[in-house]
Amino acid sequence: MLQIYNTLARAKQPFQPVEPGRVRMYVCGMTVYDYCHLGHARMLVGFDVVQRWLRASGYDVTYVRNITDIDDKIIRRAVENGQTLSQVTEFFIDAMHQDEKALGVQPPDLEPRATRHIPRMLDIVGLLERKGLAYRGADGDVNFSVRQFPGYGKLSGKSLDDLRAGERVKVDAAKRDPLDFVLWKAAKPEEPPESKWESPYGLGRPGWHIECSAMSTELLGMPLDIHGGGPDLKFPHHENEIAQSEGAYGGTFANVWMHCGPLMVDAEKMSKSLGNFFTIRDTLKHYDAEVLRFFIVRSHYRSPQNYARENLEDARAALGRLYTALANAAPDALGADWNDASGQAFKAAMDDDFNTPEAIAVLFDLAAEANRGGSARAAGQLKALGGLLGLLQQDPRAFLQGGAGQDEAGIEARIARRAQAKKDRNFAEADRLRAELLAEGIVLEDKPGGVTVWRRA
Repeated sequence: MLQIYNTLARAKQPFQPVEPGRVRMYVCGMTVYDYCHLGHARMLVGFDVVQRWLRASGYDVTYVRNITDIDDKIIRRAVENGQTLSQVTEFFIDAMHQDEKALGVQPPDLEPRATRHIPRMLDIVGLLERKGLAYRGADGDVNFSVRQFPGYGKLSGKSLDDLRAGERVKVDAAKRDPLDFVLWKAAKPEEPPESKWESPYGLGRPGWHIECSAMSTELLGMPLDIHGGGPDLKFPHHENEIAQSEGAYGGTFANVWMHCGPLMVDAEKMSKSLGNFFTIRDTLKHYDAEVLRFFIVRSHYRSPQNYARENLEDARAALGRLYTALANAAPDALGADWNDASGQAFKAAMDDDFNTPEAIAVLFDLAAEANRGGSARAAGQLKALGGLLGLLQQDPRAFLQGGAGQDEAGIEARIARRAQAKKDRNFAEADRLRAELLAEGIVLEDKPGGVTVWRRA
């Protein structure tokens, strides 16, 4: 049975969806004011693998990943650029879709935008106000009163007193308690008109946390089977989602909470202030997109992951070994064989909280088998199981030769000259040409029948 680590329970648990055979999964998506960075890449790929495996396991999955298209940062970017909010958000939504397509991330079944669910947000705010869980501050904002919700802190394990003692929340005189958070923000005169909606509380816009409560419950109901997101969302975003949703509707908001591990850069947290901030598209200027995906997938989704040049180079070489096995043994097209020992080992790994490192170890065992005997069966199993992780679906030779930084026609011409030199028994010239190409990162492989193929070093 599939076991998933539940952040709420702080343990792995057998996965049992509310409705047998059906999974309703909601993952917090991007705030679209800038290009996606590598932390986003880890979240996108991580939950793409989750939904792929759930579907491969026979579940009928409804995967919802939202877009936050109204936010302080979006407003600031629009004002700075002299653009409308929609011009900013549409540009970065398109960029996000380009990035996720490059990474082999399948689109979610539903991709709601916050601005299209304002009525639901106001309904929730109204319910909370009537239940004594929300109040209007002196500044016109409507706030959630965290001390009126007994379960606050159950996801993050943080008590209200600990939070106050840690001075984690900026003091705001308009709030009854510094820990209270905004549900509905009163409009400010300097903000653009398209950032304001009519409401029972006057012109304003939603707070960040209420957006996901509205979109998830409106599209999937309660309780959600799985709610996921990046490591920085556990507190306060997801904690606040629980408080709002359960405070408004009662019951359980989500049964399973999943969070990716942090992405580090050279062992430090990625941040613009440290100058180690990398976007997906900048990284893809130097590495094949599948190399970046493989780099992400070869680590467990919950573990910290260190982005460093040598780690990307190692991922490129490792993925190259898998593609070399496919190039050396033409894979059959029979699909995954779950009765085979490799299929059983792969399934056991993935059913153990999506243990992709162990699943990839199975792929390397299959590659070794394919290389030893040129087994089409092993190569076919390798390609089929790799496909469940979104890997190994390119033409092997195209991958092995891609990104060489060389003129392919020039490479082929020198291979032809080498072949002629060997025919003329000028082995010194043949060796010189091989060494010259190797110095440029091109490895030659002589195959039976006098055929020579090349790949990147």
